[in-house]
Amino acid sequence: MPLNTANTVVSREEWLQARKRLLAEEKAFTRQRDALAEARRKLPWERVGTDYTFEGPDGPVRLADLFDDRRQLLVYHFMFAPDWETGCKSCSFWADNFNGIVAHLRQRDVSFVAISRAPLAKLQALAGRMGWSFPWVSSGENGFNRDFAVSFTQDEVESQAPVYNYGTSRTYGIEMPGVSVFYKDDDGAIYHTYSAYMRGIDILNTAYNYLDLLPKGRDEDDLPYTMAWVRLRDEYAA
Repeated sequence: MPLNTANTVVSREEWLQARKRLLAEEKAFTRQRDALAEARRKLPWERVGTDYTFEGPDGPVRLADLFDDRRQLLVYHFMFAPDWETGCKSCSFWADNFNGIVAHLRQRDVSFVAISRAPLAKLQALAGRMGWSFPWVSSGENGFNRDFAVSFTQDEVESQAPVYNYGTSRTYGIEMPGVSVFYKDDDGAIYHTYSAYMRGIDILNTAYNYLDLLPKGRDEDDLPYTMAWVRLRDEYAA
């Protein structure tokens, strides 16, 4: 779409003055973000009382096993219901950011995994198609997705009740996206420390953060819904 803006064209000196004014706001936002991150780390924890078992490439794997030898576990809740032919195109937009970060996270005592309800064979087929190598397991035989508020019944969808994102939003389908964080202590106890949904996971999408730097931004205002333009990466027209 063409850019429709009232931006003025100014001299280099005027541009620098305007940019420095915005820089001051950006610095203030960065300090606010740092303070928010510190507050997030100070949240109370809740102990996970269920010994979840998932379907992994090497057989059944417990939640505790997903940590490997690390204390922290980062879970991306990838929307992929058992009867779907393929995974959510929007979640694939996020997942295209995952391959390269896994090794870096491991250096900071963090294991990463995506979890979906679809059978492992379907997850592996999509991962192979998209060239994804990040860990991905199936929760189809347990209540993990339900317990962490990313899977819903059809009745809940149709009721339009605010059952998603801590009771602040309706769910638009039986599967919704999110991210959850867990910690395992020396005695093997596992704690849920944080979860985020909806716009709370925006920051995890590198492409969106780049688009926010550009004159047209995300350019989604005239679309039927945000991310209406998104496809699985190999489905875009050349």
